Amino acid sequence: MSTAAVHAQQQQQQQHNSLLWGAHGENWSPQSRLPDFSFAGYHFGEDPLPDIDITANVCDFGAIPDDDTDDTQAFKDAIATTDHGAILIPAGRYIISDILWIEKPNIVLRGQGAAKSILVCTKSLEDVRPNMSATTSGRPTSGYSWSGGFIWVKGNYRMTPVTPITSESTRGDRTVSVADTEHIPLHQPITITLHDDENKTLLNHLYTGDPGDTRKVTKPITVRFVTRLTLIDGHGVTIERPLRWDIRPEWKPEIRTFNPTVSEVGIEHLGFEFPNRPYKGHFTEFGANAIAINNAANCWVRNVRINNCDSGVFLTGMFCTIDNLVIESARTPIGGTTGHHGVIMGTDNLMTNFTFNTHFIHDITVSYTHAGNVVKNGRGTNLSFDHHKKANHENLFCNIDVGAGTEMWRCGGGASLGKHCGARTTFWCIRANRDQTWPRASFGPDSMNLVGVRMAADTESLTDPDSGKWIEPIPPNTLQPADLHAAQLERRLR
Repeated sequence: MSTAAVHAQQQQQQQHNSLLWGAHGENWSPQSRLPDFSFAGYHFGEDPLPDIDITANVCDFGAIPDDDTDDTQAFKDAIATTDHGAILIPAGRYIISDILWIEKPNIVLRGQGAAKSILVCTKSLEDVRPNMSATTSGRPTSGYSWSGGFIWVKGNYRMTPVTPITSESTRGDRTVSVADTEHIPLHQPITITLHDDENKTLLNHLYTGDPGDTRKVTKPITVRFVTRLTLIDGHGVTIERPLRWDIRPEWKPEIRTFNPTVSEVGIEHLGFEFPNRPYKGHFTEFGANAIAINNAANCWVRNVRINNCDSGVFLTGMFCTIDNLVIESARTPIGGTTGHHGVIMGTDNLMTNFTFNTHFIHDITVSYTHAGNVVKNGRGTNLSFDHHKKANHENLFCNIDVGAGTEMWRCGGGASLGKHCGARTTFWCIRANRDQTWPRASFGPDSMNLVGVRMAADTESLTDPDSGKWIEPIPPNTLQPADLHAAQLERRLR
């Protein structure tokens, strides 16, 4: 046997599969404690990011690269005038001093490379559009500490009521009964919406009965689940995706439309540069933020590099993709961090192929009821998986090198807003420079999944479905598949 064949055989012998998935999904079912993450990202993960034809050039509207004059108005005019297509930003440095709003669909801002076409943001958002606010504890700070960007994509989902859901269903089911099917669109996205009751029973459900202290969750939460209908049979409808949670009558379940006003917006092949000023610490940020995408769907950020930011990308849209994002900073850090948020994820979004060459207070954040996100195939210097309380649930962190590994479980969020993460949050194939342990009790319920996370060699395997915790201490470099999301997507589409 050749040396190459021996090596291949040894590698094969070293591979391990999870009991939750198996080699090709043979162990999985929709009712499993392992969620179906395959619908994350652009077009439910089913289509590649498009290459849109160029229809405009910012230089035709007066932008002049490398001349030290303000180019903001030229960019605004190009966006306002363009109805569809890609707006080319030729190589060079462009000074931007105000927010570039994109509030319509089918617009792409395209540079000629993240190191070639650079937006130089000389001010903070607070300088140009004051937005002072306060934290949940009452500390004054700018609202841009957790929102906003110099490119700001903003839309509305237009989720209008269609019909009540009249049946109870269990997580993993694909059928529900409704009062009226006349106005339900077949094969088009719809929204299933639940509203909590005064006893917070929905909130408790999203934590599998272990929510922690929720005294300051004073307003009933609402959760939304976007899927497509595949069959209408009388008053019964079949949905494409397995339900993310139970449906009960006390939660006033209903079907609503999903008609986002803003979609198919791309920001690509661009660099962002902010002034190199020492970071002053948590809640001192005034909005050196690159990108925000709010209430928009099927948008993307591709091949983008951000330097010296307070926060990188606030992605609170749905079914959006971030691909090949690099964040770095030459700022003087405080407490080892150079900014507030690297990326905030919304619901059913995908971030892949990312590199964080700096460390934020919260590197990657999922927050209030955010679910279905996939963060994968990335690395950082000392990544923190920030779960910001109030029932974020069923998110996947997969095939990631966190770097130093001293702050992987570091989280924020106000007091008495529940545990940091909710049900079935999954950490899969996580590499680190040091061993990890199951996080502290305040992090989340025992329904989390840790599979292939670097742990001490003597870590006990816990794989009894009735025992609560699920730990498979498989060495990350031997876990197959390493990219669970890709494996789930391949299985669904084949």
